[in-house]
Amino acid sequence: MVKQASIDREAGYRLLGELAGPETIEATLSRLDAVAPGFPDWIVTALFGGTYQREGLALRDRQIANLAALAALGGVEPQLDDHVRNSLRIGIEPREIVEVMVHLAPYIGVPKALAGLRVVTAALGKDAVGKDTRITLDGGTSNFPQSRSRTSGAAAAANPARALSAEWIDG
Repeated sequence: MVKQASIDREAGYRLLGELAGPETIEATLSRLDAVAPGFPDWIVTALFGGTYQREGLALRDRQIANLAALAALGGVEPQLDDHVRNSLRIGIEPREIVEVMVHLAPYIGVPKALAGLRVVTAALGKDAVGKDTRITLDGGTSNFPQSRSRTSGAAAAANPARALSAEWIDG
């Protein structure tokens, strides 16, 4: 016999509130419900009240998997942005989120990893509590160890990936 799935609507809404904040439940879900009645409730109930409630992965691990999946899909920048912010809320460090995108490059392709980094960088401009967490790659304040600072001149020509500038990140 097939084991029945456990779905808990209230747990789903609690978890979404923890991840995204109560303003998301009020604003985003009500706007989506106006367009597609019942769809937001299904999303919250099935995903946050079902899939997220399963045993086997910690919330942190689920968020890292979400970041990877959304970056791999591409074209879902608003959702990736939301999950970057959600990850910050549950304690994943900005440098870890960046490293997820870097780690993905050989698996999803450099263009999608770079697109993911653009979303991450924009989201990290201000974290979930308004703290400035900007990452600069042009010699300014950085969340990266010194050994990963921007390279210029002949070294940049030899390794263009290390010569990324703030202009690239902005757009």
